[in-house]
Amino acid sequence: MHTIKEKTRLIARVRRIKGQAEALERALEQELGCADVLMLVASMRGAVNGLTAEVMEDHIRHHIVDPDKENSSQAQGAAELIEVLRTYIK
Repeated sequence: MHTIKEKTRLIARVRRIKGQAEALERALEQELGCADVLMLVASMRGAVNGLTAEVMEDHIRHHIVDPDKENSSQAQGAAELIEVLRTYIK
């Protein structure tokens, strides 16, 4: 499974998200202002979206077709889908 190959990197990303969630929790406990809380939420959302995009891209490359290894209309479609995901999910 491709997530196992990328296990260390994915876990590192999850741990960063966990740290961001803990920072958000502290901010709420300390009753920080809305702008500060919203910035923390936005950074968490960006981190989760980045993780989602990475797992989806790996899924496409490993279970559908890897556009770096094939030259077909399916590979071109996969490359386009990956690019759209990167743009849309950010």
